[in-house]
Amino acid sequence: QVQLVESGGGLVQAGGSLRLSCAASGRTFSSHAMGWFRQAPGKEREFVAAIRWRVGSTFYAESVKGRFTISRDIAKNTVYLQMNSLKPEDTAVYYCAASEQFYSGYRERYDYWGQGTQVTVSS
Repeated sequence: QVQLVESGGGLVQAGGSLRLSCAASGRTFSSHAMGWFRQAPGKEREFVAAIRWRVGSTFYAESVKGRFTISRDIAKNTVYLQMNSLKPEDTAVYYCAASEQFYSGYRERYDYWGQGTQVTVSS
């Protein structure tokens, strides 16, 4: 079993920045990819960004491309989401997830999920 714990959420003004962290622990961590998703009130959980764990390749949702950056520290088993130029529409609970087999933007492809961290962007 893999445990994922997010941190770094909070309240920020539009145009500001936040960095989210997600620390993985448990059995030997061997996920193929890690992803960030978000869910706003009354909306479906949506894909934000993903990274191939070993290779480091990344891809993003169009809505965050150029503003958000996903990265990982293999030695620390931690994935990050640097969020710049934040907008009120970025307000959501942000979840990190791990997939043992896939490098994907589909939440169904992910096996493990964190508890989420709230990000609120004020206008």
